[in-house]
Amino acid sequence: MDAGEDSIEQAAAARRERLRALKAAQQLLETPDDVSAQPEPGKEDNPGMKFRNYVPQDKELQEGKIDPPVLPKFEDPVAVEPPPQEKKEDPFLNIAPKKPNWDLRRDVQKKLDKLERRTQKAIYKLMEEQEKEKQLAEDGRAVED
Repeated sequence: MDAGEDSIEQAAAARRERLRALKAAQQLLETPDDVSAQPEPGKEDNPGMKFRNYVPQDKELQEGKIDPPVLPKFEDPVAVEPPPQEKKEDPFLNIAPKKPNWDLRRDVQKKLDKLERRTQKAIYKLMEEQEKEKQLAEDGRAVED
């Protein structure tokens, strides 16, 4: 326990020393220097007000008007080049169908597919019949010769 009490006493002593150093530093900051304590001839102790954005109406205060700061010129590299012109399309043109009969084709497409298959079968049958007639005609000529 003696070691613990010694360390507490040492910490307390160190803290007291720091507080004394802080008080001394604060007193040094509060006491004016000899050079700054003497006012310059022709100047008052109270410095004049400075106005940057406000124009006072009193003549004496207008002397404290400061010119606004001059901002440097900034050229935006993106803004220098004009943006490319986009094609402006009428949104109502996109609503209209590309072909006027697209909905008719959609509704009738199944029937058209069925008719196309039947047409192909009919053409195939006609071709077979023509082939049979040719074969019969050739067979009939071959028999006659």
